[in-house]
Amino acid sequence: MANEKPRKPRAKNTGATIARLWGYLKRQRASLISVFVFTILSSGLALVGPYFIGVAIDDYILPRDYGGLLRLCIILLTIYVISGLTSLLQSFLMAGVSQRTVWELRQDLFAHLQKLPVRFFDQTSHGELMSRTTNDIENVSATLSQNLTQMIMSSITVVGSLVMMLTLNVWLTLISLVSVPLVLFTTKQISRRTQKLFKEQQQRLGELNGLIEETISGQKVVKTFRREAASVQQLHVINQQMKKAGTSAQNLSGMMGPSMNMINHFSFILLAAIGGWMVLKGWTMVGVVVSFLNYSKQFSRPINDLANQYNMIQSGVAGAERVFEIMDTRTEEEAGSGSQELPAVKGEVVFQDVSFGYDKDAATLQGISFTAKPGDLIALVGPTGAGKTTIINLLTRFYDVDAGAIRIDGHDIRDLDKNSLRSQLGIVLQDVYLFSETVRENIRFGRLDATDAEVEAAARLANADGFIRKLPKGYDQMLTAEGGNLSQGQRQLLTIARAILADPAILILDEATSSVDTRTEMHIQEAMGILMQGRTSFVIAHRLSTIREASAILVIHGGQIVERGTHEELLARRGHYYELYASQFQQVV
Repeated sequence: MANEKPRKPRAKNTGATIARLWGYLKRQRASLISVFVFTILSSGLALVGPYFIGVAIDDYILPRDYGGLLRLCIILLTIYVISGLTSLLQSFLMAGVSQRTVWELRQDLFAHLQKLPVRFFDQTSHGELMSRTTNDIENVSATLSQNLTQMIMSSITVVGSLVMMLTLNVWLTLISLVSVPLVLFTTKQISRRTQKLFKEQQQRLGELNGLIEETISGQKVVKTFRREAASVQQLHVINQQMKKAGTSAQNLSGMMGPSMNMINHFSFILLAAIGGWMVLKGWTMVGVVVSFLNYSKQFSRPINDLANQYNMIQSGVAGAERVFEIMDTRTEEEAGSGSQELPAVKGEVVFQDVSFGYDKDAATLQGISFTAKPGDLIALVGPTGAGKTTIINLLTRFYDVDAGAIRIDGHDIRDLDKNSLRSQLGIVLQDVYLFSETVRENIRFGRLDATDAEVEAAARLANADGFIRKLPKGYDQMLTAEGGNLSQGQRQLLTIARAILADPAILILDEATSSVDTRTEMHIQEAMGILMQGRTSFVIAHRLSTIREASAILVIHGGQIVERGTHEELLARRGHYYELYASQFQQVV
């Protein structure tokens, strides 16, 4: 997991982000049309109410027509009941639209993550990725389900109210529009600041998740080195930053409502005063003014709501930007996967003057050249950081070479489809990883179409069958996250069984026996001897006693091959290998 400083979020085009979200929403076209129709009905019926209230005052209350007033009240009740039911239906439909949309977004994001190169995961905090796949998508979900229909309804209400106001009295309408520029100016000023703060809040949340994930995963290390207090302090700092950003965002966001209310109250008082004066002058009727005042509230309230909703949407847009930032990262295919299928492998592997650096300014490997013939066992030895694992990373195309070429049976691996290449490789890494699945399925991960009998045969070959059958449920025993209910050695045995089951043409062992005892190691070496027969194998070994029979031993130092030969040849030279061997056995050979 990378410990680099978190990158600050890049400014994105909000309009482009919304357009991309619309690309997901429009897949629910039929449901969206239904939502839109029900929203129009609900809002339209709600707009009729104030008009009938004015009619009631002028045509029934002032003339004291009680029968007509009762009939009109029944009509009004029917209108509001239908309006409420259509509003309920559109809310129900929109919930389904938003959840299906977010489901597709989450599926696409996770599928994209599977296509990203290893370099991306090496450089990005796992907690940050978790935050983007959970918290940020939940923000998008909340925005779609809670704010989208409200924005549609508010927009319809604003337009409808304006039309009705113009119908009732043009001059009063013009006076009511005086408040609109003030609302727009206030909204722009507040939302411009809150958008930045909401994005910062999401960034801090990602950092917080990253720290929590690292601390929980490394709890034994934290306790061993008594870093509990330091971890709490580190979280306190990030938590404070998140609180500061969140408080500022919420405070600014909270200013929107009171600001809009002040402007609306001023507009309402002005309209009431002028409307009353017009009634006294005989230029209009009381019912018209009452209807107009109701419409003015319906006109100003949605503008207020739109301002608040736009402000809240900033959080959802910030989350969507962070999700799309991941989805815009180049996949392995886009970075140049190659398209050729690798035919049945004989096993010749050639490194031709290969150079590579994780950092372009610092080379990890320089001029690496060697040939492994079919069936050869190539051992890579050398001090930590010399570049042994990097050679494996290049062979598997977790990374691509900066210079030179790697060929398998004459095929430059950069021209090969990565899936085709890796299907011919069996890899047992030093860092063991098991999934929260049964023992059987963890072994079957090496070949998904394997039968139960083949899974058990692979486990026997890896000397894992004995301890597996002693588990409460045997091969059907569920493992906790990363195989936490097994010992390190047992976890390693399962990964070796997984590689055996894959039946690869080329075998790669990155210190595969580092976590097992000497007796178990002997059994594994015997099994590996059978497995490696007829296969080209690469072994990274720190225990030099395990590679005595290697076809060739490459001594890597400072990113270069400084020695090569068999075990006996290298001992006879009394060079780097001799020193490594002597240091392990503490004797002069």
